[in-house]
Amino acid sequence: MASILAGTARPVSASGYGMAGPRTVPVDTLTRLGLTIAVLLLFSVSGGMLWLAGYNYDGLQGSPLSKIHPSTYLFVLVFVWRSCIFGNPVGYVIHVTNRRPATMLMAVISTVLLFVVILRQRPGMAGMIDTFVAPALIVLLLSEDDEKTFAWLQAVIHVVMTANALLALFEFGTKHLVFPYRFDGAVFVNDLRSTALQGHPLSNATVTSIYVLSLLSGSRSLSTPLRLALVGLQFCALVAFGGRSGMVLTILLSGVYLLIQGLAQLSTGRVNLLGAALAIILAALLPLAIALAGYYGFFDALLERFVSDSGSANARVEMFDLFRHLELRDLIVGPDVDLLDSMRRITGLEQGIENPILRLTLYQGAFFTLLIFFGFALFMHEVARRCHSGIWLPMLGWLILLNTSESIASKTTLMTKFVVIALALYRPARPVARQRTQAKERGESRYAFAARWKPNS
Repeated sequence: MASILAGTARPVSASGYGMAGPRTVPVDTLTRLGLTIAVLLLFSVSGGMLWLAGYNYDGLQGSPLSKIHPSTYLFVLVFVWRSCIFGNPVGYVIHVTNRRPATMLMAVISTVLLFVVILRQRPGMAGMIDTFVAPALIVLLLSEDDEKTFAWLQAVIHVVMTANALLALFEFGTKHLVFPYRFDGAVFVNDLRSTALQGHPLSNATVTSIYVLSLLSGSRSLSTPLRLALVGLQFCALVAFGGRSGMVLTILLSGVYLLIQGLAQLSTGRVNLLGAALAIILAALLPLAIALAGYYGFFDALLERFVSDSGSANARVEMFDLFRHLELRDLIVGPDVDLLDSMRRITGLEQGIENPILRLTLYQGAFFTLLIFFGFALFMHEVARRCHSGIWLPMLGWLILLNTSESIASKTTLMTKFVVIALALYRPARPVARQRTQAKERGESRYAFAARWKPNS
């Protein structure tokens, strides 16, 4: 990439590698467009919407091919296309592996475990693909650092998340769900929480929470007034989704972040008078706005979730009792699925085991779980390294929220959405990223680079 930016070309061999290293091929328009459309499908097409199109994504019936999200298929096609455009598919795989080794490791682990799930006839085949393979593919495709692609993805995220929040508020106000969550076509008529474009209230709450935290510490391409307006809109949408964990976590982490930023600004001895005045006005008006919204019943649905959680809190206690009925061998390799399903019905856990580690351990065994979470931990670390320092805020929120439900232990696109938000909205400043790349190619240590580079130069 550095040679292209510098306007020079390296000699390229037939194998796809140059004399001085792997060749670099600029990202073509079709790859860029394919990635953008795939991310658009990822964030805006839910299972309820797919059902209306005759695609049973969230149910058990129908073709196994329909259990994989259309965006995942498109990610695979773009990856194949990009490897062909590169000139040598094997060379391309090696090229992206060198750039993102932990990501490729997770892709390999999840693919191997996919075949293990199929051979053992265990549930979760589509889950391995949508949950783990899809995010690995998008990270590998984005490893080529094409600025125009990231600009397009940022626009898609902001537009779709704004539309998602507006649709959620429309559903909240009218009590009519446009694309309700369906399981084999059946709608949960007693649950009137907004489903918007993400398809399920809890999925919406998780993605919206991550997006709010990203607006606070990331999204540097947006102006501060616009970011604050979007944060306010998304907070209102969180109420409509009724996600207790998402709402509480977002408020706590946002408050901690704003407090840290405020103290850091005060320690400099320089305060923007206009910003300070605006903060004082908002602090004075916010309690009044909350009081008025509460008076007119805006928070009634959310408060009802805290009073009556439909057995969710009890399920988090009862799920530990399942382990008492299993032998050591069952814990290591996974018990009989029929036996486990029977125990879940007896203990009233039909709605789910609301923790990904426990859920994976029960259905796939401890060895399987340790292997996949080893790859997951390295993958998350690698994603965080490719973002600027503000990523700690949504990363912390993501790691906490994924433990409040089955999340990545079942079929979900949440991890793919998170890595897209992280890589797109926490893109490091271009001059810094370019100088780091050039320093790395010269073999310069990080300490020598830090000593040489000055932010204002």
